[in-house]
Amino acid sequence: MNLYPKTLIIFASMAVSFTTCYATNHPETETEQVGTGTTALSYSSPKVPESVMFCGKKIDLTRFDRHERMDRELLAFAYMHSTSLQTIKRANRYFPIVEPILKEYGIPDDFKYLMAIESNCSPLARSHAGASGLWQFMQATGREYGLEVNKNIDERYHVEKSTVAACKYIKAAYAKYNDWIAVAAAYNGGQARIAGQMNKQHVNETLDLYLVEETARYVYRIIAAKIMFSNPAAFGFRLKASDLYMQVPYKEVTVKTGISDLAAWAQKQGTTYALLKNLNPWLRDNFLQNVSGRTYVLKIPVQEGMHYKANTIVPHDKRWVVE
Repeated sequence: MNLYPKTLIIFASMAVSFTTCYATNHPETETEQVGTGTTALSYSSPKVPESVMFCGKKIDLTRFDRHERMDRELLAFAYMHSTSLQTIKRANRYFPIVEPILKEYGIPDDFKYLMAIESNCSPLARSHAGASGLWQFMQATGREYGLEVNKNIDERYHVEKSTVAACKYIKAAYAKYNDWIAVAAAYNGGQARIAGQMNKQHVNETLDLYLVEETARYVYRIIAAKIMFSNPAAFGFRLKASDLYMQVPYKEVTVKTGISDLAAWAQKQGTTYALLKNLNPWLRDNFLQNVSGRTYVLKIPVQEGMHYKANTIVPHDKRWVVE
């Protein structure tokens, strides 16, 4: 007996039911009746603004090439649903940490959106090339800007320390370019490459450069992220405060010696090895090696505040939620 035709009919019915339900709740998507009597989805395109402010500079987006590049990135955010949603949810946890550090180092607040596109606001992010952490440092660059990177400890995964390193890198680039848009492009394309291309192509505006596709898209992706974060509902992302990721309360424990067994140490601190690693992803092994006698600060989750409860999550930005 061949069961596949029936199976396909069942899954097709489920798919139609799901898409109909999804479309009903998605402001950018509508359902249409087509000639066969089936229900199809009708998609719309996010509006490309005529201009946008980035790091205090007004960027005109009406020129055809800029408009179309911006359109591409806005569409990507609108229809990569799970990635965009998770990025917003995680931002509720990490933007409050990152923003004060950017301000302390004199870096424009808009650079948090660079972090968002680099890692989707995940401290555990790792690229195929080996770039790691919220700011996607390569090993050599991380070490150059003060991060400890080895098999036992990798501070590219340290939220605060990697953000400080990113600020130092960005400040160094700004000292060279004196232009924040050029700095943003150089974060992806490299400082030498952007400077060289500006001289070679005889242009003064970074957005006028002809670059490899990844770098050419990079600044537009940052700007698209800023636009999405300013009004997620316009992209169909209708989040409630309870959907956002909570900021996990913790206590700090300072250690100046090695820890031979992090699991046993975590138990003595009233937590688990898994939760210890969750809050301290820079610990890359099951022990802490400290031959040089450095001082490390480990975060220990506070038991009373670890659980999601109704009406307790405060949105970092009220524009992210619909309630």
